[in-house]
Amino acid sequence: MLCACAAPAPTLPAPAGPATEARATVAANTSGFSSLVASRSRSVVDISTLRIGRDENQEDIELEIAPELDFADRLAWPLPASARISQIRDLASGLIIRSDGLILTSAHVVANVDEVRVQLDDGRRFTARVAGSDRRTDVALLKIDATDLPVAVIGDSSALAPGEWVAAIGSPFGFHGSVTAGVVSAVGRVMAGAGEIPFIQTDVAINPGSSGSPLLNSRGEVVGINSMIYSGSGGYMGLSFAVPIDLSMRIAGELLAHGTVHRAYLGAEFQEMTPALAQSFGLPAPTGALVVRVEADSPAESAGLAQGDAVLALDGKPVARFLDLPQQIAQRPPGSRMQLEVWRHGAPRVLRATLAVQPAAASRAFTTAAPEWNDGLGLSLGVLSPAQRLQLHIDSGLMVREADGLARSEGILAGDVVVAMNTTKLYRVEDLGQALARVPAGNTVALLVMRDRRLAYVAVRLPAARHGRS
Repeated sequence: MLCACAAPAPTLPAPAGPATEARATVAANTSGFSSLVASRSRSVVDISTLRIGRDENQEDIELEIAPELDFADRLAWPLPASARISQIRDLASGLIIRSDGLILTSAHVVANVDEVRVQLDDGRRFTARVAGSDRRTDVALLKIDATDLPVAVIGDSSALAPGEWVAAIGSPFGFHGSVTAGVVSAVGRVMAGAGEIPFIQTDVAINPGSSGSPLLNSRGEVVGINSMIYSGSGGYMGLSFAVPIDLSMRIAGELLAHGTVHRAYLGAEFQEMTPALAQSFGLPAPTGALVVRVEADSPAESAGLAQGDAVLALDGKPVARFLDLPQQIAQRPPGSRMQLEVWRHGAPRVLRATLAVQPAAASRAFTTAAPEWNDGLGLSLGVLSPAQRLQLHIDSGLMVREADGLARSEGILAGDVVVAMNTTKLYRVEDLGQALARVPAGNTVALLVMRDRRLAYVAVRLPAARHGRS
């Protein structure tokens, strides 16, 4: 009995054309990219840290032996019976940048740890020492006793552009040598609370254990060190941030040479110039960096830079974005001289400054504020005492007790401090009302506002008709 079976269809060659060629190109590029990235894994290391501490509450524990009240030597205190010794272990990644065992990683990985262990791609394990750390840029160096190690290929992060393919090699949750890929979402991304690092934003999957891992371009060159993610759950949510390798290597060089980072210091803080703020300051176009703070006894003060100035150019080169200015300053050594072209009171002028060494920052506490007062912008204000101004490191300012109306709509909140209106400093509650009275209805004013010790100008457009104070 014969079986009626369908004969196999002949295999036809795929029609040639742009689509076929594009698929072939993508396949070739993908294969080359994956093999290239995989070849770089030998220079990536796993890092495990140990932090030892006591989980104890001094109010709840009872001592087995009560020490003498005048016993000053804390080492002689007995261990409380209910105290528990905690051993907190964390995982991270790192990158070999020198064949004699110098490893680049993130500073937050090795902060306040008691032990650091490094495992190489070939399985060898070493105890590492912290050779240097800079919390401000989240860069740290580890050193292990090894030789002839495979060194990473360092690229140029300044050439990176949104849309480029990138990959990461790390150990998320301890899974060694994990490769994830994606694209660059943005460059020069500055995050609140993260200083002035121009982060590379990507959609490369980064999870706990991948901190300090390399970000590689399509040529297998390291262009960043993965530092943090934006997450509501602690896991990856599509937003990852890497420190540019140009910055990381420069900081690593400083740590090797000096043990610390000698930063150039101008003593001024800046913000973006928006169209509304440009109108408020009489600037023809929204360009440059707007000065929100000038430190006392700083190079900026010596040069004559003032709050409310707009820095339009540095050494003849226009400041296209306000972030460009602090980054260019940070790249210069202390002692460098520079020329600033600024806009003040409707006219340009030239200032000259000499950068100094960044002084150590001092932390200050803040206390509550004083009686309230209400103005036509919807602000209920209070006067700051001299002690409060000293705590906040400002010489003027009014505390916002409540914010409503125009002020609230522009984001001003209770607890903020209104330091100035345009370039007019505010010392008394009446100062703001008098300054507002001189501004025609419908115009825009710039309020210099402090929040969490950070200053920013907020543009508020006055109503076309005034109805008096509320």
